[in-house]
Amino acid sequence: MVWLCMSSENLSESDAKRFETLAVTHGEEPDLSNGVGDVTSPIHLASTFAVEGIDMNTALEDLDPDADEFLYTRLSNPTRHAVEKRVAALEGGEHAMAFASGTSAIVAAVMAAVEPGDHVVAFDDLYGGTNTMLKELFRDKLNVAVDFVDATDPETVRSAMRPETSLVWMETPTNPLLKLCDIEAMADIAHEGGALLGVDNTFMGPYFQRPLELGADVVVHSTTKYINGHSDSLGGVAVVSDDDYAQEIGFLQQVGMGNVMAPFDAYMVLRGLKTLPLRMRQHETNAAEVAAYLESHDAVAAVHYPGLESHPQHELADEQMDGHGGVLSFEIDGDLEDVERFVAALEEFTLAVSLGGVESLIEHPASMTHSPLPAEERAELGITDALLRVSVGVEHPKDLLSDLERGFEAVEKGRANAADAESGASEASDESDASEASASMD
Repeated sequence: MVWLCMSSENLSESDAKRFETLAVTHGEEPDLSNGVGDVTSPIHLASTFAVEGIDMNTALEDLDPDADEFLYTRLSNPTRHAVEKRVAALEGGEHAMAFASGTSAIVAAVMAAVEPGDHVVAFDDLYGGTNTMLKELFRDKLNVAVDFVDATDPETVRSAMRPETSLVWMETPTNPLLKLCDIEAMADIAHEGGALLGVDNTFMGPYFQRPLELGADVVVHSTTKYINGHSDSLGGVAVVSDDDYAQEIGFLQQVGMGNVMAPFDAYMVLRGLKTLPLRMRQHETNAAEVAAYLESHDAVAAVHYPGLESHPQHELADEQMDGHGGVLSFEIDGDLEDVERFVAALEEFTLAVSLGGVESLIEHPASMTHSPLPAEERAELGITDALLRVSVGVEHPKDLLSDLERGFEAVEKGRANAADAESGASEASDESDASEASASMD
């Protein structure tokens, strides 16, 4: 079987499957051995599986999930295995391992690539949790040196490489400023230095971007986000093609850490994946409209979205991505009080962390997702108190624009009230001073 993970109508292989078809059916084909089969994969909640008898010649690593050989759910589970097969196919990889969270997928992918004394080069604009993980776990506790660099410039990454560099870790687009790195260039730099390239593809998902095709060695996702798409499941996945690297990650998943995706979450991810292409197209359509609206608004100081021609890496986005995604960030032309007024007035955008669900969310990076970073570090990265990150959902875009306008109106009203209050206080102070002066003259 040839997996062609694209939505294009042009196929060179007669037996290739397009992305949309893989997203709906791959990994859960009905088993008709008993005459009937499940159209959707059942939730296999069993923690352990019965075996026919004792076999001294079979090791745990010899069990083949594709042949329905299961022993214990931490090692493998039919529902989780279906997720792993499908996501691997969508990303164009040979192996996928599903985890309890996106963070656990990242820590396993990094742990499998480094040893004490090694060195990691990472994008400086990473999700706050990943940044903290690399510093406090790998650098401070496991003796792995970490350099954070501006990976928008490949030469900066190249200059940061050392003989002991074993991993280059990227997000593209980044969280929350939507910066990009050239994945092909990153792969060349990493491989020239004998290192692996890891890419967190959570913001784009495999529908819009497939880093393995561009040279990456491992791709990770928080399946909590677009892959599940309904804000009701926690999980992560790592996808690789190299057998040895897959074995290392698989050991950490099953034994070394045991942080596997639960069967119920796997079922939810399988359900969510069926509509991934449809959802991603609508997310992008809505995000493009929201970004254009924000860019033209007088109360907005900056908009960060790869789909805008004003984005400094718009051409790179068009080159390595099939779309621009549903996440953007923008800065209100004001202060923290203005931001507080803005989010308090919103009705369609829910103030909450996370992203990628069908509903629109808005969050304040400085006080939420990136609060673990010191204020001075946030300032260096450009994460100001006026920055807001938006995950644009699939609602009607006009309703979303009306909601944003409601927020801006609240900012203007709040400023006017504050000005009136200040003016009133000033007048009262002047009257008091005049009264005191009159009394003194009397």
